Amino acid sequence: MEEWGEDSGNPELTEKQKKEIAKWFLTNAPAGEIQYIAKDVRLLIEDDRLYNMAAAEAFPLYNKAHLIALEMPDRSGDVIISSFGEIGKDNFFDPRTAQVATVDHMKQVCTKVRPASDEELPSAYVEEFRIGRFTLDAELCKYVADTYPKGTCAVYCTRGKDVDGPGVGFDFAVVISASRTSPQNFCNGSWRSIWTLEFKDDLQVVEVKGKMQVVAHYFEEGNVQLDAKNECRDSTLFQSPEDCAVSISNIIRHHEAENMASLEESYLHLPDTTFKDLRRKLPVTRTLFPWQNTLQFSLTRDISRELGIGK
Repeated sequence: MEEWGEDSGNPELTEKQKKEIAKWFLTNAPAGEIQYIAKDVRLLIEDDRLYNMAAAEAFPLYNKAHLIALEMPDRSGDVIISSFGEIGKDNFFDPRTAQVATVDHMKQVCTKVRPASDEELPSAYVEEFRIGRFTLDAELCKYVADTYPKGTCAVYCTRGKDVDGPGVGFDFAVVISASRTSPQNFCNGSWRSIWTLEFKDDLQVVEVKGKMQVVAHYFEEGNVQLDAKNECRDSTLFQSPEDCAVSISNIIRHHEAENMASLEESYLHLPDTTFKDLRRKLPVTRTLFPWQNTLQFSLTRDISRELGIGK
């Protein structure tokens, strides 16, 4: 095979270009598949130094974007790799256990943990709203356990962590992450949602803004990817920690359930809408596509089975 270079009339890629291409492939890997992509990229680039440079930049970006959860070495729980909990290089704060975890981004493992310092922890007043037996973290843990079989969540204080009493507002960020990988069945996917909570003491209101994302990759006999995003806004009264926890968790539960219902509704109409738009009505074979019986194709058959359509 003719090599790509000056002899073939094409300029050879510079090291910087090769690194950026490798980085692009890694950061754009589907959910749960970056390690598979990394093996192929390493083989294609044929330069371990360039690969390691690209991977060192790509893996942290990927891990934070996908909100991956890593088990801590002491088995006290999982730490979510999120920009909200990032403390310096390779260190991430876990609010529930009040620990700081050190991670190896390329291996996607947590290597050690340490107790968080007093400077890294919110004040006792703020913690009353964030974590406790009947507060926001507890309510969200119950919700996530009921809704996402392999989900995890965390509540971070993003502004006003030193507020020590009423009169001043503060902000939280709620992160929910769940993934399901089944490469042997040619299917991987994840759910990610980020909820920003503004506790406005002067207005006695809590402003809620949510961003939800569902991604899926189905690659049996083809390559189909889903990337569905949705945003919403809501609000509730600034009440006691217990009342705020219940109302905020109900808001999150409502909007996420509504988003999932809209996705399921779109699945029901896949044969009549999306699949028809993928190709022209009369192909070059001059044979009509059997829209009335799309269940013969594996993708719609599997989606229908998962949702119980037609039962």
